[in-house]
Amino acid sequence: MEIEVQGKVEPSFNRVITRFASLWQTIEVGASLCVYFQGEKVVDLWGGFTDRDQSLSWQADTLVNVYSASKGIAAFAFAILVDEGKVKYEDLVSTHWPEFGAASKHTMTVAQLLSHQGGLCGVKIPLTVSDLYDWDKMVNLLAAQEPLFEPGTAAAYHAVSWGYLIGELVRKLTGKTIGTFIQEKICTPLEADFFLGLPDSELFRYAPLIGPNHMRNKGLSKPKGNKPAINAKLFKLALMNPTISPFKDACSESWRKAEIPASNGHSSARGLAKIYAAVANNGILNGVRICSQDSMERARQVEVEDQKDLVLGTVIRRSRGFILNTDQNYGPSPTSFGHAGSGGSMAFADPELNLSFAYTMNQMQNDAHLPRYKSLVDQIYRCIAE
Repeated sequence: MEIEVQGKVEPSFNRVITRFASLWQTIEVGASLCVYFQGEKVVDLWGGFTDRDQSLSWQADTLVNVYSASKGIAAFAFAILVDEGKVKYEDLVSTHWPEFGAASKHTMTVAQLLSHQGGLCGVKIPLTVSDLYDWDKMVNLLAAQEPLFEPGTAAAYHAVSWGYLIGELVRKLTGKTIGTFIQEKICTPLEADFFLGLPDSELFRYAPLIGPNHMRNKGLSKPKGNKPAINAKLFKLALMNPTISPFKDACSESWRKAEIPASNGHSSARGLAKIYAAVANNGILNGVRICSQDSMERARQVEVEDQKDLVLGTVIRRSRGFILNTDQNYGPSPTSFGHAGSGGSMAFADPELNLSFAYTMNQMQNDAHLPRYKSLVDQIYRCIAE
């Protein structure tokens, strides 16, 4: 597919335009890319279409569900609470959420919960997608449930449950939903496009997701190679209870308006990049202080490394809510950190270079394939090095 890339870049990043445009030679339908370097926006590109029929043009401020890239923003919000002295990562979760201490969870720490070591990667009873819209039901089920393994002894990706666990802690600490807290503490001060719970006023900017089964290049829809070894029971609870359809469920009005902090943040690439620009610059952007340097350093402290995730079957280095750089997915800097979302969206911060990167799209791909953002990340760092 031939498309016209919109936007602009600083001259030293001109080669990024060609790399971005090349994505439409594979499966891309609509996408945005935004990069901040040393506090300045140096790449701001978009192109393609917001719909599967390719009739509506993607805009600079198009919003799309970024799935688990939402977790990085929620982790940043939690770092703000730590900065404000309302909680410590070393605290017991039950100190702030007494009901959570039931069923052998009274010794679990906030850091363990944030780093997917809590053993609550799914709910044992069968769920429907509509259950995910019932906040109290979800948090009460998780609070009453025994861990699926001893907390702190393993890591297993809490694909959806993570958001309710962290979101309820935020509600206990502030009296506000995590979506409201993020808007007040991050998005409004920075004037950044990110929403947990998409308001009616922003629905016109929304681009529906397109599932991997509708790729233009069908050869890329099926993963190749051996599947990683996983714990089948935990995998099913984490990722298949309930099964979430990219279009039927994750593009429904109910999903868009709900607050599902691990899975349904809606953002533009500009919005994510702007937030991570503050993260990369020790909590400050354009004179607006969101968080202290000390709290940002504590937020990216290593909690999990050198062990396979029981749900994903791969080694993932994690801090307190963020994914830490592995295999140079976030560039060459070992201090980079962020979060990707199922299907392709991703954002990260590189505090060493004071750089932030965000890529959003509507055409999902199977997670077993090399993500499209990787070639963009590599090109950005080549431009900086030259």
